Amino acid sequence: MLNRVIAPLRHDIQDITLVQPDEVVFDNGLRVFVFSAPTQELVKAEFIFQNIFDGSENSLLHTCACQMLKEGTKTRTSAQIAAEIDFYGAYLMPEYSFDQTALTLYSLNKHLSAVLPVVHDILNDAIFPEVELETYIRNNKQTLQISLQKNDYVARRLFFKNLFGESRYGQVPTEEAYEKLNRDDLIALYQKQVQPQNCTLILSGNITDEVLAEIRELFGIQWQNNGGASRIVTPEFPAFVPTTVWEERAEALQSAIRLGMPAINRTHPDFPAIQFVNTLIGGYFGSRLMRNIREEKGFTYSIGSAFASLLHTGFFTIATEVGVDSTQATLLEIEKEFRVLRETAVSEEEIALVRNYMLGSILGSIESVFSHADKFKAVYFYGLDLSYYTRYNEIIRNMTAADVQRIANIYFDYNNLLKIIVGKMN
Repeated sequence: MLNRVIAPLRHDIQDITLVQPDEVVFDNGLRVFVFSAPTQELVKAEFIFQNIFDGSENSLLHTCACQMLKEGTKTRTSAQIAAEIDFYGAYLMPEYSFDQTALTLYSLNKHLSAVLPVVHDILNDAIFPEVELETYIRNNKQTLQISLQKNDYVARRLFFKNLFGESRYGQVPTEEAYEKLNRDDLIALYQKQVQPQNCTLILSGNITDEVLAEIRELFGIQWQNNGGASRIVTPEFPAFVPTTVWEERAEALQSAIRLGMPAINRTHPDFPAIQFVNTLIGGYFGSRLMRNIREEKGFTYSIGSAFASLLHTGFFTIATEVGVDSTQATLLEIEKEFRVLRETAVSEEEIALVRNYMLGSILGSIESVFSHADKFKAVYFYGLDLSYYTRYNEIIRNMTAADVQRIANIYFDYNNLLKIIVGKMN
């Protein structure tokens, strides 16, 4: 009989094993990665397209094209598309990010044959109806007007604009930009970008031979390229100069603070160690910034930091909202935490706490085959493979106080941060 008085044995988290996908390349250039789980009744199909910018860096056009993918084809209205997907209990979701646009389908395996033709129709014959575009523009202009009243939204806009300038990463929506959207530009982008040779398909779930054969017929044979492959253009970023941008709002009760700087991305060998140090200072609920500014000072409900990886760059950011009377004090406390991080060795107890949190988070994030597919997707588009996670875990497990201080002195300099404050500087 189990003796519940005796605690279970504890052991450190070791390396994790990730599912290696099978790779298939169809004749039309569509690259397919298959994560098979025969006992899973659900199938997830992610059609991922690299965002193409030929000269113009108008990311708003890409956002609009993504969100309007389901708004009608030559043979189906938006209502008919929604009705067919809903009838079979499936879920179809367009997703936009800085570097990719995706159309993701979730469906029970037994209904896949009924919903795949709808996806095929969208990827071949979307028409971006004028009436739907007008609705999109009107709704988003109204949403923008409301959002511009929120300090945190304005701070985020100023942050990306000052960090990345006129590049696709720095573009922010305006009413004028929405008014310039037109159907001709959307169709031109769609025809250039939504092509099999610019697509990666990630399949996960119960991917039987029959399912793969059906997908090959619909998306390998009945989906053809419209022309030559478009070149992926690397964006140009302005020279970064740390500065303070303050937008005063006389009636503000809270100030939105956004700090940050350009940084390395996932391809750099220091990236895992940077994630460790970032977690320590602001990357989880027990971080130093949270303990100081929320728990001890009571200036905010939440504060956090992140090192984000983009395809062509990366960035570091700290974000919080505080009472206007605490704006200056919060900045001083953040500066103090950076100074302590760089000048004082971290205790072994804190290193162990962060290490266990990070390794536990990784382990907890791979509970299903869909999670394994997500882990693969996170490295594949950077030209990396799953061995990245072996190296990542090894670095996290072996971080020392000296490693933390070395990384802090290279990448965590308060004086190098862009500082955005929207509210009052009290």
